[in-house]
Amino acid sequence: MTVLLAACAPTPDDRGARLFARNCTSCHGVTGSGDGPQSAGLPVPPANLRGLAAANEGVFPAKRVMAAIFGYPGKTHTETMPDFAGELAGPTVLWEAPDGERIETPVPLLDLAQYLETIQDL
Repeated sequence: MTVLLAACAPTPDDRGARLFARNCTSCHGVTGSGDGPQSAGLPVPPANLRGLAAANEGVFPAKRVMAAIFGYPGKTHTETMPDFAGELAGPTVLWEAPDGERIETPVPLLDLAQYLETIQDL
């Protein structure tokens, strides 16, 4: 029975997709292209989240993306996008960034970033 339950557990991509649907689609759109129903009324157009890797020489900028979403200390959300620290708080894991830095990262934030990496247009 345990194996069956483990097989049914949501993957990080599933959890990230749910977080994206709940928190991001109104501005960034269902596909992440920046065409959500609220986007037309914003002073600055939402980013096309599908092009983050392409704009970074083909490498998904996970550390920068998570900082922008979460609003880490030193990040000032003076732009239109709010920080989601409250929504994405939770248990943490030690995540190793591509530059080797090890960062204690909330699991929901990592799930969302991993989902965003899967929707990249390269």
